[in-house]
Amino acid sequence: MTASEEQPGSAAHVLALVANGSAASRADLVRELGLAASTVSLRVQELVEAGLLTESGEGASRGGRRPRLLRVADNGAVALAADLGSHHIRTGAVGLTGDVLDVDEHAFDLTAGPEPALDVLAERLTALAERQRAAGRTVRGAGVGFPGPVDAGGARIIAPSRMPGWHLFPLRDRLADRLGLPVLLDNDANMMALGEHRAAHPTRRHLVVVKAGRGIGSGVISDGRLHRGARGSAGDISHVRVDEAAELPCSCGNIGCLETVASGAALAAALRGKGLAADSATDILRLVENGEPHATTLVRQAGRDIGAVLAVVVNFFNPEAVILGGALSGAQPLVAAVRGMLYERCLPMATSELTINAAVCGPDAGLLGAGHAVLRRPAAADGPPAAPAAGRG
Repeated sequence: MTASEEQPGSAAHVLALVANGSAASRADLVRELGLAASTVSLRVQELVEAGLLTESGEGASRGGRRPRLLRVADNGAVALAADLGSHHIRTGAVGLTGDVLDVDEHAFDLTAGPEPALDVLAERLTALAERQRAAGRTVRGAGVGFPGPVDAGGARIIAPSRMPGWHLFPLRDRLADRLGLPVLLDNDANMMALGEHRAAHPTRRHLVVVKAGRGIGSGVISDGRLHRGARGSAGDISHVRVDEAAELPCSCGNIGCLETVASGAALAAALRGKGLAADSATDILRLVENGEPHATTLVRQAGRDIGAVLAVVVNFFNPEAVILGGALSGAQPLVAAVRGMLYERCLPMATSELTINAAVCGPDAGLLGAGHAVLRRPAAADGPPAAPAAGRG
C-alpha cells in the first residue's frame, strides 16, 4: 500500500473532507465533490459501516430539511506510526481524530543494515501495539516513513544514499510478516507532507513541504493529494545541481548536488572542519542560536541554495504554500534565506499569495502523516489480516 491512493470522490476522499472540516453533512459533500447524492450516500454509508464516520444530530437548515452532521468516529481505533531517520527511530500511535499517543524515540543507525533495523522496528511496534490494545484501542495497521526512495508500489527501498544493503529490501512485506498487520510504506518527506497538510493546512490544495534535516527532501501535495510521480521519486530535490556545490562529489555518484552543501550532514561536516563540535542538526541549531558566525553563515547559505532549487519548483508548480520542516527549519536564518530567494527568483504571480513558513507539527509530522495514511483507508477498518506465511518476502 502507498500513501497516495486518496482518489477524488473515493471513500478516503470523503473521509478526508469531513476530517479537515471542508464538509459536515452529505449535502456539503455533494457540493464539494460534484457527485450525485446517491453516490455520496453510498460512500458515507460505507464509512459509517466501517466505523470511520458517525452521523448524528442536526445542522443548520439552508431552506430544506436540517442536515444530519458527519464526524470522524472517535472509537479508539489507532494506527501504529514510525518515522525513521538515518540515526533514529521515532514511533507513536495515531488516532482517527489526529491525536498522537505513546511517542517514543530510539537512537539507531540505519546504515547498520536492513535486518538489524527490521528487528528493532518490529520489536518497538509490537510493544506499541500491545500497549494500545491493553488500553482498549483497536490497532488498524502500521505506517512507516523511510529516509530514502521507495518504489511506486510502496513495497521496497530503492538505492538510498549512504545506506548499504537497503537497495530493493522489501521492508513493507517483511514488517507486515512480523507484525501480522497491514503496513503502508513511503518516503519520510512524503509522510511529513501528509502530516502537515492534514493537521495544519487542510484547506490548501497545493503545497510543497520540505524536510531539511540530516538530508534534504520534499513532499508534494497536488489538488489535495500526495503526488508521488510515475516511479515514486517526485519531490526529490536533494540531487538537483547547484552552483555553490561546484564539483563536490555526492553519495549518489553525481557532483554538485544540493545535498553536498545544504543538508545537515554537510553543514555539520563543514563546521567540524572549522574545529567546531557539530555532529547533528541539534548541534548546528545550538551554534546558530549562540551567534557562532561560521554556523550562521553556513546555515544562511544553505537556505539560499535550497531556495534557489525551490524557486524552480514554485515557478513550475505554483503552490499555495512552501512549508519548511525537519530539524533545520528551527534555524531562522535558513527560513529567512529560503523566503528571500523565492521572492527574488520567482515570478510575482507565483509569490503574490504564496505562504512561506516553518512547519507547525514539529517532529510528530511524520507520525501524523503515516498514521493518517493508514487510517484514512476504509480497508483498514476491516481489522488486521491473519499473519502472513513465515516464508513471504
